[in-house]
Amino acid sequence: MTDKIETRSGLVAFVGRPNAGKSTLLNKLVGEKIAAVSDKPQTTRTQIKGVLNLDQGQIVFVDTPGVHKPGYKLNKRMMQAVLEALKDVDIVVLMRDASTKMGQGERYVLDLIKEAARPTFLLLNKIDLIKEKGNLLPIIDFYRQEYEFKEVIPLSAIRGDNTKILVDKLLEYLPIGPRLFEEDTLTDRSLRSIAAEMVREKVLHYTSEEIPFVTAVICESWQEEESQTQIHCVIYVERDSQRAIIIGRAGQKLKQIGIAARKDIQKLLDKKVDLRLFVKVKEHWRNDEEVLDQLGTEGLSYESS
Repeated sequence: MTDKIETRSGLVAFVGRPNAGKSTLLNKLVGEKIAAVSDKPQTTRTQIKGVLNLDQGQIVFVDTPGVHKPGYKLNKRMMQAVLEALKDVDIVVLMRDASTKMGQGERYVLDLIKEAARPTFLLLNKIDLIKEKGNLLPIIDFYRQEYEFKEVIPLSAIRGDNTKILVDKLLEYLPIGPRLFEEDTLTDRSLRSIAAEMVREKVLHYTSEEIPFVTAVICESWQEEESQTQIHCVIYVERDSQRAIIIGRAGQKLKQIGIAARKDIQKLLDKKVDLRLFVKVKEHWRNDEEVLDQLGTEGLSYESS
């Protein structure tokens, strides 16, 4: 008779500056694209949970928006999502883009980590971009002097380097207990929400620097048909000039966005998708509580100290 394996389960939050690679790592670890990925800042706007099921237990990763000083109500809700994650999880993973220089933003994140006082790992991401690995040592020394990290792990989220080491170490620190989600659960996000994020990802990819901050995507219609799924998404912008950028000459830019997004959504659903996109102007939507509620951002207040 074999001994019953004690399962370890818990919540692990990814916290860091914009573009640290948090969403890329989430997608890599769960093996599916559930979070939008872009080189534009503030791509992630709310908490996204990804569930990794293992024989030894279950790790629920919590992707959070990049830490920044908030201005609009949207940004305040984004920062509230970060603060809530820091309070509610078992382990915090501070992700640092090791290919960039230290700045005030990194210090601000570190202050949040210190205040949360949770067991914390330091991940030095994007080591694939660093030619001399010895350049990591000063970064590690700085962080070790600032806070008592349980583990320090250099990795590459995009290539998957050292992700197994990360998972193994997390299992060592997570509490013994039952799984938090059913074993077939991949994420807490609805398919409608993921589809909308896939559309927004393509908008970020195919448009200019001005667009990312003023764009929101809401899935307004989802109809399951015998041969396909019909999805209607509305892309919100704040000005007519931004609408013209997304549509493009003779509608070519919007067509390009739709083709790329449909490809990802079809892969997710494993089914043919009829994706239809509409672009609407809604001034000041980033301060519109109704739109923010539709986007699923946390409906809580945030006060910056």
